[in-house]
Amino acid sequence: MSMTSIPTTVPSAAPAHIPVACPTAMPHGESVNHSVETEFLRQLKVMVLDDEPYNCLVVRKHLRDAGYTSVVAISNSSDAIEAIHREQPRLLLTDIMMPGVSGLDIIRLLKADVRTRRLPVLVLTASTDVDTKRAALELGATDFLTKPVEAMELLPRVRNALVTKAFEDKLANYAETLEDEVRIRTAELMASRKELIRCLARAAEYRDDNTGSHVLRVGRYVGIIAEGLGFNTAEAEDLELAAQLHDLGKIGIPDAILNAPGKLDPETYALMQRHAAFGKRILQPLAEQEANNLRRHSDLGASLLGISSSPILTLAARIAQTHHEWWDGSGYPLGLAGDDIPLEGRITAVADVFDALSSARSYKKAFPREKCFAILREGSGTQFDPRVLEAFFARSEAIVKIQLDHMDVD
Repeated sequence: MSMTSIPTTVPSAAPAHIPVACPTAMPHGESVNHSVETEFLRQLKVMVLDDEPYNCLVVRKHLRDAGYTSVVAISNSSDAIEAIHREQPRLLLTDIMMPGVSGLDIIRLLKADVRTRRLPVLVLTASTDVDTKRAALELGATDFLTKPVEAMELLPRVRNALVTKAFEDKLANYAETLEDEVRIRTAELMASRKELIRCLARAAEYRDDNTGSHVLRVGRYVGIIAEGLGFNTAEAEDLELAAQLHDLGKIGIPDAILNAPGKLDPETYALMQRHAAFGKRILQPLAEQEANNLRRHSDLGASLLGISSSPILTLAARIAQTHHEWWDGSGYPLGLAGDDIPLEGRITAVADVFDALSSARSYKKAFPREKCFAILREGSGTQFDPRVLEAFFARSEAIVKIQLDHMDVD
């Protein structure tokens, strides 16, 4: 490869903070002084590609005389793509008719590569063939210069191409900045939503004999089981979060029932069972009339309505209502059976029972792990979906780790 370059200490790429545009306003309404803009453009790197070294020297001289300080010349088209990736010019001037790799081949390769597809290309040609020019334009060439190249045509076209390139880069940087801001804001909103759900879950749990990390453990168990059933990471995370609200309906149960030390009588047990329906009612979107009343009541009510329509809370409502349904249809509150029970409810049922068995309560001590596992196995096909239970035991090591990491400490 034959390459000649003019040394410079000026970076080849425009710094993101320097506004560059046509003599009109930038996206932020900035106006750029023409002389400052011209000085900046003359610092940008330009590459000249021509199999005739003399043509490269002529173009380079015109550019140097006009004040351009970073010009790279190359006469071997076979090395051009590698040189472009290495030098990262802001503008390419290329001949069309070259041995080996033609100018059209160069343009085609540049436009097919995401790293170089926005590089402007000025075509240098002595050909007057209309088909060649049309082919170059269709491939993405920016403009044409006729050989022999004269300064009065070269300089304004080089400047215009560089101005357009700088403007496009500025817009691209602006778009990337906006995307970054959107991602950050979305992450902040997601974090706020997760914290709100955890607060709701803790509120319900403190109504229930202050049972510590129960909701957190159940949520983690649900996520682990869901992954074992083939849910993707995002789906498993949503289920984990939603499952933490499975007992939110206990807010509506009197303390005397929640904290009763012994077995509940049929009447109080029936009331206790209503927590599943209470949970669904709390989490599901309001009926239109109720929604309208709440909107009129206060602005806070309106904001809560927006939250209640979220997909995660809709998922949580189904879990709250169905995590006490049994596979054989003998559960509550609806008496659903088999696949009629939403899968998220079936998963939470296994997770909830395991945590209840393996944790101390006001009316019982924690059962040994093997006894918990045995009770779960006995419920396969009656209380629990066998496929869900299989996924639970397949991931039992991860389940036990969560149990140990988040165990309640008196």
